[in-house]
Amino acid sequence: MKETKQAVPSAETRAAMHEVMAAFEAFKAANDERLEEMEAKRADVLLEEKVARIDADLASAQTRLERFASDARRPRLPGLPGDTRHAEPSERKAAFDGYLKSGRVAGLGLLEAKGLSEGGSGGYIVPPETERVIDLALTHASPMREICTVQTIGSSVYQKPVATVGVAAGWAAETAARPETDEGTLTLLQFPAADLYASPAATQALLDDAFVNMDDWLAAECEDAFAAQETQAFVNGTGAGQPKGFLTYAAVADASAAWGQLGYVATGAAGAFPAADPVDCLIDLVYTPRAQFRAGGRFVMNRKTTAMVRKFKDGEGDYIWTPGLAPGQPSSLCGYPVTELETMPDIGADSLAIAFGDFAKGYLIVDRAGVRVLRDPYSQKPYVIFYTTKRVGGGVQNFNAIKLLKFSAT
Repeated sequence: MKETKQAVPSAETRAAMHEVMAAFEAFKAANDERLEEMEAKRADVLLEEKVARIDADLASAQTRLERFASDARRPRLPGLPGDTRHAEPSERKAAFDGYLKSGRVAGLGLLEAKGLSEGGSGGYIVPPETERVIDLALTHASPMREICTVQTIGSSVYQKPVATVGVAAGWAAETAARPETDEGTLTLLQFPAADLYASPAATQALLDDAFVNMDDWLAAECEDAFAAQETQAFVNGTGAGQPKGFLTYAAVADASAAWGQLGYVATGAAGAFPAADPVDCLIDLVYTPRAQFRAGGRFVMNRKTTAMVRKFKDGEGDYIWTPGLAPGQPSSLCGYPVTELETMPDIGADSLAIAFGDFAKGYLIVDRAGVRVLRDPYSQKPYVIFYTTKRVGGGVQNFNAIKLLKFSAT
């Protein structure tokens, strides 16, 4: 059996790990002091501010640790900085670099010029090397891409048949009759890919610089714009000209939820956790999905909600929050990993501020193969605009895998 060795954490990663551990210990000490003051009914504004400040430092340290771990997990591509093989660029890649830097079209027949979409936006399909760099950048920047299933497709719509009711079975004696059982019920889920675009700009001086890697530049310029739009759509998208976010589906009480609806459990208090035993709501949420979805389950919430649940303790007086201290290990809540999504709603009346479940089985992201780039040196002279288009879709593929916590009385 091939031996697999774990990479030694970098100095930056080790420093970030120590910073997280120190910040969390300081946070626990300050929060314990705050709770003692509350029990004694002595309000201390300075102590509240101290806890909030330490909490912010802890969140910042955790973010740096996760970034270092994510960078270490990213694979190196042939021919890119950091790769020891130094593969020569392909003829297709060289032609595309020439197009980006100077607008030269010689050899661009290799890139399937113009007429590449139903909308007729034109441009050229980027080489596989460049597309992989953009995809890796998006995976690094978009939390949903890290926790959900991503499927590459070659058409405008991905269709997936799923069984909402399984095939029935029955028992029979050796010589007894065997009547027909009920057939399974199938439904066809459709995930259309919509255009996601950005228009990064560069000066000709930048393009003339021989040391500028155009793959990395284009990926970096599109990364934040694409990631922000994607994350918003994967959570709150309408499904019209964009992916359908999981919070856009109908949410009903879990006991009444049917296929096509996401089940929720209520906190029992309007717009808040209950004053007594708030941890019980989180435990109820964890045990709402079936057992096969809890094994890969995780919490999803924004940073404000994270700051609140980080202060909760169980009946034994232990914190239910544990910071991730190893490279690549996320923070955990009640023993399950936590993913921060800023597009999740804040805690408020009837808000669905916390989700839990197996997002890899529950939510599907579809990428249509091929990123297009149209070079425009005329619209905003002296800048060169690169109209970059990527087709992305998404939606819930298993409504049993994701459950929500609703901050309401019922």
